Amino acid sequence: MSDASPRPVIFDAVLTPHRSLGPLGFAALMGFVAAVNIALGIAFALRGAWPIFAFCGLDVLLFHVMFRLNYRSARLFERLRLTADELLVERREADGRHRSWRFPSFWLRVTIDDPPEHHGQLVLTSHGRSLAIGTFLTADERLCLAQALRRALRAQRDAPHAP
Repeated sequence: MSDASPRPVIFDAVLTPHRSLGPLGFAALMGFVAAVNIALGIAFALRGAWPIFAFCGLDVLLFHVMFRLNYRSARLFERLRLTADELLVERREADGRHRSWRFPSFWLRVTIDDPPEHHGQLVLTSHGRSLAIGTFLTADERLCLAQALRRALRAQRDAPHAP
């Protein structure tokens, strides 16, 4: 008979890219950009340079598309779940694809530059397999995550295990 009870989670973190502009801020910014471009387009049209008006509209459209692509990339997330015997890393890409990796926690190594470098990586390594995580985090955020994960691994390894 198998034990279907869930294993207790020792460490659980969800990593997401930071976006400083919320939906209301985006609407306000788009309104401002559109108003400025319409005003400029009208000013040029009144001076006889009416084709500029179309380029002002194209400018607003491209601005909107670039922000939408940026927000789409923000759908990326990574989840780290440490249990008594493994670390599960789940990643959802911006395009919706899901991937997951399992690492035995006892042999898991967490490596990062200390002090953290801007282009440095936080890498999980076990049994010849490596995975870079948190690539969208700042260097300091990656360092804090590495330290927290190392503490959790140390606590998990030092804890007495029931037979």
